Amino acid sequence: MSSLLITGTDTDAGKTLLTSALAAYWCAHCQPRSLGILKPIQTGVGDREHYQRLFAASPALTVANPLQFEAPLAPPLAADREGRSIPLDLVWNAYTQLNQTHDFVLVEGLGGLGSPVTHETTVADLAWDWRLSAVLVVPVKLGAIGQTVANVALAERSRVHLKGVVLNCITPVTAEEVDQWANVPLIENLTHVPVLGVLPYLEDPTDLDKLADIASDLAIEKLLPLSISIASPKSP
Repeated sequence: MSSLLITGTDTDAGKTLLTSALAAYWCAHCQPRSLGILKPIQTGVGDREHYQRLFAASPALTVANPLQFEAPLAPPLAADREGRSIPLDLVWNAYTQLNQTHDFVLVEGLGGLGSPVTHETTVADLAWDWRLSAVLVVPVKLGAIGQTVANVALAERSRVHLKGVVLNCITPVTAEEVDQWANVPLIENLTHVPVLGVLPYLEDPTDLDKLADIASDLAIEKLLPLSISIASPKSP
């Protein structure tokens, strides 16, 4: 299966921004090949609606969100509040359907790798069960290095293959601050995982041209299957 899990160190790390940037790059440079975006479980209002608005004019892109809960809580707690279960087979079926009908699938995780999916499983468990390669989004702030090291260790323990780390400037920062708070050589030395680039702070995260542009500054060949033939694209 051809897919990539976008996970992070925590909530609001920048998973949605990276997913949007990769999807915008795909729409700008990889059509007519088709792309699926999967938000396996959503609690509250947010990502699904964002992607649907952002890519409404992109016929080769499909957004799927098989499970939704009203309360913006961890999924098992949100499900408990509504007296519902979390049928992971339903989520898996949505994922396999996207894989069968699209050339590539971006899976945006919920929270961080250690975030609960059910009362018994985490995002890291899901990544291993589904054999998903992943990219880790790390917000540029004080403590970023330690968070990166801890999450890479969790990925290793959970047997999740990390393609790399993407740093995300959640606020306007200088190059000096990026170097001080999320020093690339130090992160790579401590984790043995490559840093694939830095996402700058965006005042307007809905500008598709800008999103595609910032994606092109990443090690994009590590994140998207640019070698897929466009001769006979799958149809959604």
